[in-house]
Amino acid sequence: MTRVAAVDCGTNTIRLLVADSAPSGASGGRLVDVVRRMEFVRLGQGIDATGRIAPEAMARTLAAAREYATQCTELEVAAVRFVATSASRDASNADEFVAGVREAFAAYDVSPEVVTGDEEAQLSFRGATGDLVATGVPGPYLVVDLGGGSTEFVRGGRTVESALSTDIGCVRMTERHLHSDPPTAAQIDAATRDVDAAVDRAQAHVGFDDVATLVGLAGSVTTITAHALHLPAYDPAVIHGSTVPVEQILASCRAILAAGRAERAAMPFMHEGRVDVIGAGALIWSRIVTRLSEAAGIEQVRASEADILDGIALSLLDAG
Repeated sequence: MTRVAAVDCGTNTIRLLVADSAPSGASGGRLVDVVRRMEFVRLGQGIDATGRIAPEAMARTLAAAREYATQCTELEVAAVRFVATSASRDASNADEFVAGVREAFAAYDVSPEVVTGDEEAQLSFRGATGDLVATGVPGPYLVVDLGGGSTEFVRGGRTVESALSTDIGCVRMTERHLHSDPPTAAQIDAATRDVDAAVDRAQAHVGFDDVATLVGLAGSVTTITAHALHLPAYDPAVIHGSTVPVEQILASCRAILAAGRAERAAMPFMHEGRVDVIGAGALIWSRIVTRLSEAAGIEQVRASEADILDGIALSLLDAG
């Protein structure tokens, strides 16, 4: 048995997965979870406007990194991989972030890998589709990882066929367009134009027409799914692998986008760190789901709690 740790540092959250390799022949995949954690650090705060990681965002994120490193040591983790996504790709002061992470994880000789959008897509696809392949869910799959600063579109079956990273995400669209509470019609229209342009690029590059299964990843998608399922609390076990009719997902997207922040905060499954950006996430997801319904006849949408974090951990087991 090998114990590994994966860290995914995105625009909105930083997450940790400590996992053991599954015993040979075990069902359910190659990973056995030991710890999963998530903190809302908002590394991408203001980065779309300034091009820099804000000092307070840098401090929050590096504090979480130090806490994660300590936990890895306590749990006797053998290897760590730290992947940083959109915010640290875009920042002019990314070197400061890299140095801080390297110091935090000095015991593991780890530096953050500021992955490209294509690399991010490959890892997300690997994490999201393991269960689908194992259980015979039909492909081709389109895996959509809806993040804070970017959204990845990845198409494939057992392996990736094509992928595209686009610069739409729930934090980026909120800061760029959705300033009011709730957003105005004009703000929604402006954001929709940006989102549709990105979806156009993804459709042209990746191809939507014969997709059999649409899989959505990350907190915006899973929170919208919780709304559609009328959950009394956020429940990953119920959300993971669930399929919801397209119209039900679109109705939840409309309701979340139209709600004010106080109304969103009162939703029993809503994490406080998503309250101000989930409207943009709902807008993005609604435009993607609508396009897949039109182009491929998708009637249901699948949500996955397995994502880039699982892909990172699997990559460590491959290397070990």
